[in-house]
This record gives sequence, C-alpha cells and structure tokens, in this order.
Amino acid sequence: MTERSADHPATRSTAPGRITDHPILGPVPERRRVVFYHDGRPVEAFEGEPIAAALEAIGVRVLRTTARRGEPRGLFCAIGRCTDCVMTVDGVPNVRTCVTPVREGMRVETQRGLGEWHPGGWPR
Repeated sequence: MTERSADHPATRSTAPGRITDHPILGPVPERRRVVFYHDGRPVEAFEGEPIAAALEAIGVRVLRTTARRGEPRGLFCAIGRCTDCVMTVDGVPNVRTCVTPVREGMRVETQRGLGEWHPGGWPR
C-alpha cells in the first residue's frame, strides 16, 4: 500500500472531518448546512446526512452507553442492522443514527442504557 500525498483528492477538504472529493466517486455536491443539537450544544451538519456521520465529523465517537455496565458504544455497522449507534432523538429513544438523516433543529442526546421515552417530544 502506498502513502497518499497531501494533495491527493481524498485528503483535500473544505469541510473538516468530511471527504468532499472521493478518489472513485468524485466530488461530493455541496448541500445546505443546518444546525441540530447534540447533548444541548449546537452542531453544524449537512442536511440529510446521517446523524452518526455528522457527529463523527466533529469527533464524537461515543453515541450511547450499555445498560448493564455503562460501556461506551459508537458507530459499528453503519447500515442500520446493529444497535450500537442508537441515541435519543427528539425525545424518542433507540433511534439508529447511522440511517437517520439530520434535520434542522433536531435534538440528539447520548443514550444512557435503555434510554427514556419523552412523551410529546423532548422536554422543554
């Protein structure tokens, strides 16, 4: 395997943490930027990208903790088959964030254990 130079297309990015010019798929078209909230903090993301991808791009690796031992879990399969990426989204626990698209203003919380249901949406 060879090392990539700093000017290789896959290493250039105007959006930190994201590939914007893939060596096989080519340039990724620009999308509208939106703000959602992760654990109460605003996060800028591209509209429609998976929540887990937006969090990965800013360095968030722990998406939930296990119910029994409180062990950290993060992105694993990235296709919606496992439950390692589940988080509480807009008051609904156990949402698979690897396949759930980001929307403007959504509230995403790190899920502790089995999560809690917030009837009527996120507590205000």
